[in-house]
Amino acid sequence: MVLESLITPMGAEERPWQMFFLGILFSLVGIGFSVWVFEGQSSLVMVFLIVMASIPIVFNTMRLEEKKDELDYAETYLLKEHAKALSLYMFLFAGIVFACAVVYIFAPETKLISLFTVQTQAITDVNSRVAGNVINPDALPLIFLNNLKVLIFCIIFAFVYGVGAIFILVWNATVIGVALGDFIRSQLGTVTEVLGYTTMSSYFQAISLGVLRYATHGVFEILAYFIAGLAGGIISISVVRHNFGTPKFDKVLLDSAGLMIISLVVLFVAAVVEVYITPLFFV
Repeated sequence: MVLESLITPMGAEERPWQMFFLGILFSLVGIGFSVWVFEGQSSLVMVFLIVMASIPIVFNTMRLEEKKDELDYAETYLLKEHAKALSLYMFLFAGIVFACAVVYIFAPETKLISLFTVQTQAITDVNSRVAGNVINPDALPLIFLNNLKVLIFCIIFAFVYGVGAIFILVWNATVIGVALGDFIRSQLGTVTEVLGYTTMSSYFQAISLGVLRYATHGVFEILAYFIAGLAGGIISISVVRHNFGTPKFDKVLLDSAGLMIISLVVLFVAAVVEVYITPLFFV
């Protein structure tokens, strides 16, 4: 069990930026093995392999956060402690997105279809429901409700499976990575078609546009999912430890309820940014 032993939860919370590189490593190993052993189903197998590599650090971090809930800490202190875990998860997520985007940008055209089939189809389905990059206030309730459905899935998966939310989040990371990679690749293709070549500045411009396109609202959206997943996971671990019906469990439940409320607020902010701010850059 090599990958899971590379970093401990305490070490990750002290240096969360390391999780970015761990996310890249998990992704490259997962993609490599999926193509090598299960080429025809690599688009889904890679998700499961990345999830398998991520489970130990995610589960142990949730267990650490649940133990903090059982101690006599003020709620404000607990939220600061949970923020450490959330930063850890966000860096892990960013690493997965980065790795998938890089692989998509540089992979041969003939490999892209088999390598990211399911992710590409998911992006196509989403784009078919979006009426262009225009500000549309009427879309706010629909976007919020769609995101709320994913958030509820994160809570349920986290509660039932402990770290079940990591599957949804890794899946979203691969989809966003493919979308980001496709956007950058298409921008570079446009520059090549017009100028006949690509300069270093063109690469930076395409990458910057791609990151801006998905990060403006995506950071808030993914953060909301992580907060909800952490809340569900903490409750799940507390139940597994047979704390149900004790004062400790009541404290865990209260803390998790606070996290869920925060996740709803952040999710609404993400929807507002997606509707009113993101289109300003891509009209």
